[in-house]
Amino acid sequence: MSCTNKKKILEIEELSVSFLQYKGKTSRQSWLPVISGLSVAVREGELVAVVGSSGSGKSLLAHAILGILPYNAKVSGTMKFQGELMDEKKISELRGKEIAFVPQSTLYLDPLMKVGKQVCGKRGKKGAEKQSELFRRYGLPEETETKYPFECSGGMTRRILLSTALMENPKLIIADEPTPGMDLTLAKKSMEDFRKFADEGNGVLLITHDIELALEVADRIVVFYAGKTVEEAPVSDFCSEETLRHPYTKALWRALPQNGFTPLDGTQPYVKDMPQGCPFGPRCSWYREECKGEIPMGEAGCGSVIVCKTEIPPVGDITI
Repeated sequence: MSCTNKKKILEIEELSVSFLQYKGKTSRQSWLPVISGLSVAVREGELVAVVGSSGSGKSLLAHAILGILPYNAKVSGTMKFQGELMDEKKISELRGKEIAFVPQSTLYLDPLMKVGKQVCGKRGKKGAEKQSELFRRYGLPEETETKYPFECSGGMTRRILLSTALMENPKLIIADEPTPGMDLTLAKKSMEDFRKFADEGNGVLLITHDIELALEVADRIVVFYAGKTVEEAPVSDFCSEETLRHPYTKALWRALPQNGFTPLDGTQPYVKDMPQGCPFGPRCSWYREECKGEIPMGEAGCGSVIVCKTEIPPVGDITI
């Protein structure tokens, strides 16, 4: 749920992703579900941050949207871009044009091609001017365009990938961990640019582990856990633990340095060992027998949350 009537740029409903794998040393194959029933939307003027631990499905979400999952993947659910259904052909048309991608891996750059040629492409003089402007903005020396990727540091490569995404005039940017390797000043500059891009009527889907940085620029935070959305909330709800609703989101809040740096016991379950009901159940101090049943998503204020069946003090009314 959102407390705004702004037009949706990206709308994803009940997205599930599975991979076909061999069972042990046999020739038998089975589908391994890694994302289940995931829903998220990005509206005009919004920066939506997706947070969660490693392996929760954040990067897979980006790859599913862009149609770059491996051949043994199966995707179900619906994805729409500006109200139009995204099939394989539509995704191919949008990728790199209306939808720009800032990848997590620096290996997306061609190691045998100079940086300037990769960023500018075949855009001519205007493209070269824009590239130079972006390189200056992110503190990249003028000679960077003549270097090969292996001659650039990790932080420089991140900035090159960010510049590449901003060369076109996309409507949506999907940024998958865009700031590792950058110093704090440059990381904040990147976030400010994403924020400015969204404020111009576009959308940003930011995938990150850096909750603190996300809270500075995002409108909404979507919390993933074990391939599911457990809570979606406006940034204002992260001002205190009491205004958050799901136990895992509360645990993330307590883990922030300014909130006590409290660790959470246990580990995220492997997809083959998923518990029944709420995926966070086995690590939750409020875990009850009723948590093993079907756990629907409900609406709460301006967000949504897995409807907790425990005795956690409620924050606002939750409706299913």
